[in-house]
Amino acid sequence: MRPPPCPAIRRGRDRSAALKGIGPGNAAPTSGASGTMAAPHLPGAAPIDAYGNGGFRFAGMSHRGSLLCLPDGIWASPVVSVTDLDESVLAPVLAGEGPGTAVGHFLIGTGKEFVPLAPALRAAFRNRGIAVEPMSTGAAVRTWNILLSERRRIGALLVAVD
Repeated sequence: MRPPPCPAIRRGRDRSAALKGIGPGNAAPTSGASGTMAAPHLPGAAPIDAYGNGGFRFAGMSHRGSLLCLPDGIWASPVVSVTDLDESVLAPVLAGEGPGTAVGHFLIGTGKEFVPLAPALRAAFRNRGIAVEPMSTGAAVRTWNILLSERRRIGALLVAVD
């Protein structure tokens, strides 16, 4: 059973405005004192139904732009290209403060093509005991869906593709 969407998100048409609090040019989601992520989001993980045209479809909604997917929710991400990735963008994952943010495996959908992860970023994941796998966004979406259906503690950053 999928969790109900947050009040700012309604079904049926593009709801990227509901997730705009952390869109391009704005801050990425941050963990608060309680360990929960701030900003509008879909509570709980959900399979990605489709991707392309600069966005994603999931939980009966569509979102234009990249996504940060964690066990306790899906947030908009300011990442436009894999070159935008750094520890600050991935802070919610690397901090792993809240019980819903702790992951053992993290996927990075790098866009249409595979792009290797920067050594410093790979080391940041390794130092925290998180397995990280960069791959094309299409492969990352398919892998996310499979691992999610197996109820694994996974996360993903999915760069939107046209």
